[in-house]
Amino acid sequence: MGAAFEPLLSVSIRWEYTDGGRAAAGFKGRAGDCATRAIAIATGDDYSAVYKQINTIAARHPARGSSARTGVHAVIMHEYLQAIGWGWVATMKVGSGCRVHLTEADLPSGRLIARLSKHYAAVIDKVLFDTHDSSRDGKRCVYGYWAPVTRSA
Repeated sequence: MGAAFEPLLSVSIRWEYTDGGRAAAGFKGRAGDCATRAIAIATGDDYSAVYKQINTIAARHPARGSSARTGVHAVIMHEYLQAIGWGWVATMKVGSGCRVHLTEADLPSGRLIARLSKHYAAVIDKVLFDTHDSSRDGKRCVYGYWAPVTRSA
């Protein structure tokens, strides 16, 4: 008899297209708004409200060069998400190599905002919600993610 057969874990994640409410809010054209979009999708908040709040925080950090339309620095994301009760979960350390990929098998269930290389994406119950499949066929490294902080009574 041969060695026992072990099935391979899924190396992909289901992807669903969404703009996070951007078009419905009246925004047009192309934008580098992945942070704004990911927050609106993962939290269920209105895209316009998230857009305004991101820009308000970014104005306090002009050296970061962040904007809800063109890109948001991790410091701004952290401040915004911490203020609404979300916490950071690091999945990688400097020099450790990639341990968590944007796959169904590597991510927990629940509402997440994944920090990727030059991109943020919403993942809800192991489904990727974005304007494109940003998983790179399961090879995209997740540096960490934000998730709602659960507080015990």
